Amino acid sequence: MPDHPTRAALVRAGVELLEETGSADVGLREIARRAGVSHGAPRRWFPTHRSLLSAVAAVGLGDLAAVVTSAADGSRAPVRDAALAYIAFAVDRPAMFTLVFRHDLLDGGGSDLRATSQPLMEWFRDLVDVPDQGDREIRAATLWTSVHGIAVLASTGALALASPTTVPADLVDAAIASTVAGTRRSDQAGPLRT
Repeated sequence: MPDHPTRAALVRAGVELLEETGSADVGLREIARRAGVSHGAPRRWFPTHRSLLSAVAAVGLGDLAAVVTSAADGSRAPVRDAALAYIAFAVDRPAMFTLVFRHDLLDGGGSDLRATSQPLMEWFRDLVDVPDQGDREIRAATLWTSVHGIAVLASTGALALASPTTVPADLVDAAIASTVAGTRRSDQAGPLRT
């Protein structure tokens, strides 16, 4: 079912304001004003502020998935390129990146973020393909948590403060080496190119 124009305008306005202000504390009236609708319109489409933020986060999660999968598509180093794209998204869109992972704030908001995020996590797990299927889940989760930590530190500037000469790509290379070293992707003739 297509999105109603008013609902879509509210979500779009929420995305814009989140990106401009850097905060999820944007009020419903401000979002309505930006969308060009009455101050009561958001309540018709979103029973709570949290439900509107969940819809905004779903857009961000879709954007993140598109960026990451596009970076890996056709790459000679798909795991590395996907990880670097993930970090770049966090640095370029820190408020959205933070909101997407604020499940404490978004739980019960009406958007099923788990259903939206699960395909991305499954894609990443498949990308980090290792021979032992039982090991793949742990290796992929270990690598994702490492990359996510790098992304958080890079997006907040904490990485540059703590280690001014360290670049995220070097940390990604180290994370890949420590979690998937010596593994093979089934579609590659040689060692995993990361």
